[in-house]
Amino acid sequence: MRARRAREVASVLRDYPRIYFACHERHVRDPRTSRVLSAHQAGILSHLDEIEPTRLGQLARHMGVTLSTMSLAVGRLAKQGYVARQRESGDGRALALRLTPAGTRIKTAQRVLDPARVAALLERLSPPDRQRALDGMALLSRAADAEMEAQSRGDSPWSRRAKAANLKGE
Repeated sequence: MRARRAREVASVLRDYPRIYFACHERHVRDPRTSRVLSAHQAGILSHLDEIEPTRLGQLARHMGVTLSTMSLAVGRLAKQGYVARQRESGDGRALALRLTPAGTRIKTAQRVLDPARVAALLERLSPPDRQRALDGMALLSRAADAEMEAQSRGDSPWSRRAKAANLKGE
């Protein structure tokens, strides 16, 4: 059973990056100003909200970068008018980030995958294979939703391992 699961995991790890690299958006263009943002900058914006604030440190940890690296990136986005920074009232050290209307415009306009590239990829498949591929993507997507929900409840093997690592100081 473990050998089969290892092969299945290896298959996803082998195949998903090939799909991603064939179809992903390289840059995001602001539909109003035509300014081009990098995929990294657009990725930062995709993690923020116009209403609900996100702490700078929380965003840095989530994206796997240092606080100083995230601070520089957010500073550039704030200077361009896409992010609003505000000190939290309860903790003057904590920086709360929100999207500005311009940031929301970018977030709405961006896509991880380029629709034209996805269409070209799908056109390479026969109709029955295309349907099987779409069905498989839908199944993986539902499993991803269930895993994300389990992680948010702290009820996933992944979140339990992360908690254990944090307790050990890793």
